[in-house]
Amino acid sequence: MIRYTIAAGLAVAAFAAPVAAQTEIDFTLDWRFEGPAAPYFIAEDAGHFAAEGLTVEITPGQGSLDAIPKVATGAYPIGFADMASLIKFIDQNPGAPVIGVMMMYDKPAFAIVGRKSLGIEEPSDLEGKVLGAPPPDGAWAQFPVFAASTGLDVDSITVEPVGFPTREPMLAEGQVAAVTGFSFTSYLNTVRLGVDPEDMTVLLMADYGLDLYGNVIIVNTEYAAANPEVITGFLRGVAMGVKDSIADPEAAVAAIAARNPALDSALEVERLEIALRDNIVTEWVLANGIGNIDADRFVSSLDQIAMTYEFNTEPDPALYFTDAYLPTDGSLMLE
Repeated sequence: MIRYTIAAGLAVAAFAAPVAAQTEIDFTLDWRFEGPAAPYFIAEDAGHFAAEGLTVEITPGQGSLDAIPKVATGAYPIGFADMASLIKFIDQNPGAPVIGVMMMYDKPAFAIVGRKSLGIEEPSDLEGKVLGAPPPDGAWAQFPVFAASTGLDVDSITVEPVGFPTREPMLAEGQVAAVTGFSFTSYLNTVRLGVDPEDMTVLLMADYGLDLYGNVIIVNTEYAAANPEVITGFLRGVAMGVKDSIADPEAAVAAIAARNPALDSALEVERLEIALRDNIVTEWVLANGIGNIDADRFVSSLDQIAMTYEFNTEPDPALYFTDAYLPTDGSLMLE
């Protein structure tokens, strides 16, 4: 069980100052209602959003790329998406009204998940093997950078396009030796299908030279400019939800289970704890708080993207992320 000392953020929202009227806002996730999404649901159920005058409707997504066009077109004012994919989208769509405002996965969950019995224990083992990769997957989008960082002979790898529903079953059945995916998703889903955890290999791309950031909360810039207090209130509520999730993962996952009675709560608690441990509550976050980025690392990440992606214009960090909407009242700090 993951536990951290939380100095603030667990006060019952019912004691917060009353608000005049609730603003309804739609928030689109990158994926299904799983453990790592618990902070948003507990923020809603514990009243953290309500304390900010918000009623938040959370909807599932279909992959790390899915939320970007939804937010850019204004279909959703706020979403959750892969940072590197956001950078490429903005480069390919100059002036698109979308930007990152709160980094959630300081260490990205992008991973290669394989099986030792199928010969996968380190990056070089992918050579000569079949790799399953869903085309819209955020981890697959970063695979060229990972391959460049590790010196992989990409031509020797057979890439099999797979769908999200068939990715882990194909790995469990041995139809592919490894898959791209989020570490906490592909690992646990494969184990759930009966594969021995001891047979699993998780190669977290961030452990192999990647400076890339992971998933980030994004906003429609036009909506945000017109409603800055809504965005800041939403982000403060998310921070409180993260703290609640750290303090009591079971209760946080119960907020998801309330929307999905068929949820395997034990599995999703484990998934949430992995995400908190490996992706969200990093040393940098413990020192600096939730949500912001390190400017030098961000520039380095842009350089890494440019290793395999040709920017149409000179990359400008200010186009992709702003801290202008982050709360400044100390609510982002975990200790």
